[in-house]
Amino acid sequence: MSNFKINVRESEGIQVLDLKGYLDAHTAPDLEKAFQGLLDGRKFSIVVNCKDLSYISSAGLGVFMAFIEDVRKNNGDIKLSNMTPKVYNVFDLLGFPLLYDITKDETEAIRKFFEKKK
Repeated sequence: MSNFKINVRESEGIQVLDLKGYLDAHTAPDLEKAFQGLLDGRKFSIVVNCKDLSYISSAGLGVFMAFIEDVRKNNGDIKLSNMTPKVYNVFDLLGFPLLYDITKDETEAIRKFFEKKK
């Protein structure tokens, strides 16, 4: 049984991925499938809510890097929200705040999609 879960939902026309548990080499393929499903469905405005993400490995970070180019090529973006300090430190260590919008909460991340369209 996997200790990682993904819930995909929509909020104000934005796709939200709620991540829960441990994102590592064993569970990264689940996140890849979720991202690929969104891209296949032509959904390119994505918020990843990390509120319940307790751990992320380099394999998990690699999934974000694997999809960001395709998302942005289609005028979309991946925004990250609700990180615990422990998870944020991993993203920060690898320079992700320079590449991604990382917001305190999901509402702010969604709002940034609409500010961009103005």
